[in-house]
Amino acid sequence: MNAPSAPFWREKLIAAAQADFDLRARLAKTGDLFDGYNPEMEALHLANAMVWEEALDAIGWPGPKAVGSDGAAAAFLILQHAISRPDLQRRGLEALLEAAAIGQANVLDAAYLSDRIAVFEGRGQVFGTQMDWDAEGVLSPAEINDPEGLDERRASVGLPPLDVQLEQARAHAAAEGHGPPTDLAARQIAFAAWAIKVGWRKPD
Repeated sequence: MNAPSAPFWREKLIAAAQADFDLRARLAKTGDLFDGYNPEMEALHLANAMVWEEALDAIGWPGPKAVGSDGAAAAFLILQHAISRPDLQRRGLEALLEAAAIGQANVLDAAYLSDRIAVFEGRGQVFGTQMDWDAEGVLSPAEINDPEGLDERRASVGLPPLDVQLEQARAHAAAEGHGPPTDLAARQIAFAAWAIKVGWRKPD
């Protein structure tokens, strides 16, 4: 029996990404999306991560040459959302950088994923793509390394100035009804415990 082909994985990846969009929309409508990491969303992200991992093992990097531009976009969304799989996101970043070197991935995706990994590991991000609520209840970038050179680094990978992305992110959050947590300290404690549980960080 022949192994599944690239078109098979394209369909699987697109279907998995659509399930992510659909669940996000439903949870955003009820407000359940914004109260920590929703268990139903986490379960879907874990299931989708398995699809992505199986596709990578079967056909290599799921870039546009293999699965088309829509399949590649779906694959990156799945990888970016696989936050309960540190091993997979780290492996994915390595594969993404290798693919970018031969034109089968873009450096903008690498910037987003590397920033996400840095934040979950408790390090400063490089490109300022990852946002969270600050102590004043304002959606702001997570810690940034070398903030003086930030916009130059952003431009090098095709990102607009940080102020532009911040305005867009805040407008998007407002449109979804997403506001700051009622208890920021409790949320930070819960996040730290989750990051240790799934393997992003080690216990103190």
